[in-house]
Amino acid sequence: MTAWLSAGLIFTFVAIVFILIRWGNVKCIGVTPVHTFTFIAILFTSGLDVGLIMFPLTEFAGYADLAASPEYGFTNPLAIEFGFWAFLIWGFYFLTCFYFCVIEPRVKFFELPLIKFINNFVIIGTCAFTAYLLLTNLPWYMPELGDGETLVSSFYLIVFAVICASVYSSTNIRYVRLLSLATTWAFLALIVVMWAGAFMGEGSNVGEFASTLGLLGGYFGNLDKFVLPLNDYHEFYLYWWFAWSIMIGQFTSRFVGGLRTYQVLAAMLVIPSLPIAAWFAVLYYYSINSIDTSGFYNLAMAIVGITFVINSLDSLVRLYTDNLGIGVDKLGKAKYLVGNIVALSLLTLLFKLDFLQIQWVGAVVIGLFFTCLGYILVKKFKVVKEIDCSPTEYEVDFQKIELAK
Repeated sequence: MTAWLSAGLIFTFVAIVFILIRWGNVKCIGVTPVHTFTFIAILFTSGLDVGLIMFPLTEFAGYADLAASPEYGFTNPLAIEFGFWAFLIWGFYFLTCFYFCVIEPRVKFFELPLIKFINNFVIIGTCAFTAYLLLTNLPWYMPELGDGETLVSSFYLIVFAVICASVYSSTNIRYVRLLSLATTWAFLALIVVMWAGAFMGEGSNVGEFASTLGLLGGYFGNLDKFVLPLNDYHEFYLYWWFAWSIMIGQFTSRFVGGLRTYQVLAAMLVIPSLPIAAWFAVLYYYSINSIDTSGFYNLAMAIVGITFVINSLDSLVRLYTDNLGIGVDKLGKAKYLVGNIVALSLLTLLFKLDFLQIQWVGAVVIGLFFTCLGYILVKKFKVVKEIDCSPTEYEVDFQKIELAK
């Protein structure tokens, strides 16, 4: 699996460089363009899940244990965590967002029946994995409901309620947009609250935040180390990002509002990384100084984490139901709600039983990348070669393109 992952990573970064050289100045305009801030909010909240909130505090100590994991010795735990979640790997989303905005409308690879089936299987499976992550992390963040380790009925009810809320939100694209903006502001507020708790109290000062933030230089100074997997755990993360990449690109490509290709890349790499950097720096300070987060802070993190899950799931439910033509208009609201809630609940339990693995889903996505490239080279090379604008920029008639071939 490592060789397959490495091949996918090399392909991804080479493709990004090629796109910048060939189409770097093309305006990217989606079918539902929005303001740049709204686009970034949708990207940020759809492209991340509960792991951003709940994982770091449980992982810093592992990255610092060089006796168990000497491969992390080239930098500090904060830089490692940042490298697993930010900057370079957002290039995955750029690649797929650009493809679905500019290339896919001409190629229509993901409209092929078999590819459509596989793609929607990936989306539904990743939705369930997101709910599973929330389920497995709730005991640590909400120990008041249990013993801090065991999954109790309350946690299953919370996850079921999250699935229900996500499916309901997906019934209207307006809900998705509003929730994306609300979740973004909630996350920023959480950063401010926990930052104040760490750096405005007795025995601390704001300068310590700057020095903690400066540790992120260990990531940028060792950027090459993060291109290929460091170990099995990093491999898990990278497969996880691949699993998300196609569906997030497919969804967010709808909302690009006229940024040029290089601007889309810059926005995707830099803008989401800024709040992630601030958040991780705050959490790392809590970790290394053994500041207690129980009570209010854990509850606040759990609430924001839950909103991230709802925001991620509603986007993906909206995507796969649109792809399969089983939206509210066709099924009716009641059937739509019941069908999606039951399907996601059952798949979440399959992840709980270790029947499914997110690495398998990521491996399938890499296969789709290579298959798409082969399809373009064999059947659509001329069409792709002639691309010089986003389809919506000049209201291109796709049927005429097909006839011209």
